[in-house]
Amino acid sequence: MANNLFDFGMIGLGVMGRNLLLNMADHGFSVIGFDKDPQKGTALESSATAGTIVKGVTTLAEMINQMQRPRKIMMLVPAGKPVDDVVNDLLPLVDKGDIVIDGGNSHYTDTLRRVKYLEEKGIHFMGVGVSGGEHGARTGPSIMPGGDSEAYANVRTILEAVAAKVNGSACVAYMGKGAAGHYVKMVHNGIEYAIMQLISETYDLLHRGIGLDNDELHKVFKDWNDGELQSFLVEITRDIFLKEDDKTKNRLVDMILDKAGSKGTGKWTSQDAMDLAVPLPVIDMAVAMRDLSSYKDERLQAAKLYKGPGTSIEVPREVFIQQLGDALYFATIICYAQGLAMLYKASSELDMQIPIADVVRIWRGGCIIRSTLLETFYSAYQANPKLSNILLDPNVAKLLQAKKQHLRNVIMHATQTGYSIAGLISSLSYFDAYRSERMPTNLIQAQRDYFGAHTYQRIDMPGSFHTEWS
Repeated sequence: MANNLFDFGMIGLGVMGRNLLLNMADHGFSVIGFDKDPQKGTALESSATAGTIVKGVTTLAEMINQMQRPRKIMMLVPAGKPVDDVVNDLLPLVDKGDIVIDGGNSHYTDTLRRVKYLEEKGIHFMGVGVSGGEHGARTGPSIMPGGDSEAYANVRTILEAVAAKVNGSACVAYMGKGAAGHYVKMVHNGIEYAIMQLISETYDLLHRGIGLDNDELHKVFKDWNDGELQSFLVEITRDIFLKEDDKTKNRLVDMILDKAGSKGTGKWTSQDAMDLAVPLPVIDMAVAMRDLSSYKDERLQAAKLYKGPGTSIEVPREVFIQQLGDALYFATIICYAQGLAMLYKASSELDMQIPIADVVRIWRGGCIIRSTLLETFYSAYQANPKLSNILLDPNVAKLLQAKKQHLRNVIMHATQTGYSIAGLISSLSYFDAYRSERMPTNLIQAQRDYFGAHTYQRIDMPGSFHTEWS
């Protein structure tokens, strides 16, 4: 095969890397992939659509030498040291002007470091968020490229071709300067954590709270997904309840241990939001609940000491299902609002220049948090691109006003019977605080001044004041 034939190269031929390359090949691009495992290269080639140009190799040099210039090389490897290792392996092989893309879930500070390091060597480096899982990679993901605008211009045609499409619009857009692509993907994953937590709490109230079996749960989530709660996460939840365990013939969901894993992106979102002073209580709580789930042995001991919820929620089933659907809808809006507010502040504070309207637009298809709600948000940002919080949009306010009482009812019933609903409660608390003309933090300021002379501000005159309290 002649040199300079391939349009795009991939380092790492796991499920995501392989499927993304095959997607590119299906759209007419010649692609080459590297993996040390020869079986993965063979699997790449054997999975290719007839007539497409796809090749797998086992050395980086072989891949680099067969690519068009400027070379466009993406890596899909675990975050952290593996990314730096790949960068160092590439440096002797690439030329000035080549483009290196990290398509994994790297922390944005690492991406900023790599951008600067490679820029000094004349190499373009981009952090690109990719969402949609293995199916999305093959059929059309949501793609969040950021950083070098010149490099993006070189890869834009390929990314637009393979991205998911909504109303003819590709779910990819330039996300801003520096590490904006990875930053947007980090916040996307934080929102994902939060919505998954809300759905799990909803499931618990339906299953243990009012006694729905898996077939009934499937129907509830199907009805919700057919209506205003339509989203990828509600859709897959609907399907999960019907999956049979091939080992026991029980429903698989009932055989899965209640200890949730994570890869760190939700934690990063919480940590970085605290540095920015942006409140994300639902995302924070989602991370905390995953952490708490890992303390299984202690929870078993505590359950014997304190007795878990054994009481049914005494509300007519259909009434409670309606209330719960509205509660989930309300709380989901709050999740998005918190994440988007973080992007709004990061855009200026970190000088990323993130186009929030484009973020919402490209999340409408391909990604894990896609939902019909994003159409409403997109309209809001088109009407007011400088909207600091989606809750300030009048149309979103109408949606929340219509649902808020049902969330209050659900919280009342759940807390009275002992069910843990940390995400739902955090959603309502954030809403109630955000809409409060006056919060009780005046007392906190008085306390701080009392014990630490930290000063306070007054409501009737400007300036900082200190009082000798004792």
